[in-house]
Amino acid sequence: MENLMGLLRIHVNRGVNLAVKDVVSSDPHVVIKMGKQVISGDTFVDDKMGDAEFEIMSFLIAVKMRLQDLNDGTIISKVQPSRQNCLSQESCIVWSKGKIVQDMFLRLRNVETGEVELRLERIDVPGSRGI
Repeated sequence: MENLMGLLRIHVNRGVNLAVKDVVSSDPHVVIKMGKQVISGDTFVDDKMGDAEFEIMSFLIAVKMRLQDLNDGTIISKVQPSRQNCLSQESCIVWSKGKIVQDMFLRLRNVETGEVELRLERIDVPGSRGI
């Protein structure tokens, strides 16, 4: 436990302008892969509705800063959209209610349309030293 940084919570807020894969709508779900770990809330085989990648290095750097007692809403750093990520707009890493969070809009690839809104949040684990 002493080497544990905490937990990473990934909250999928919503999908926007998603591709229609059924007759008039779709039943979207998200599969998250991080290294060899795969998290999926759905075991159905469906039509692929796109994919997106994002890096968490900027988020991890903010966690390593061991920040405390900042004003709510303080921007720690910003990540710009680029050819190396699927961000559709600037993403800010923010101190919010005593936690480090990052909201992002990801443009889906390999599909005609769609974006996904996510929130990353570091959850402290009692007994962990952090980094």
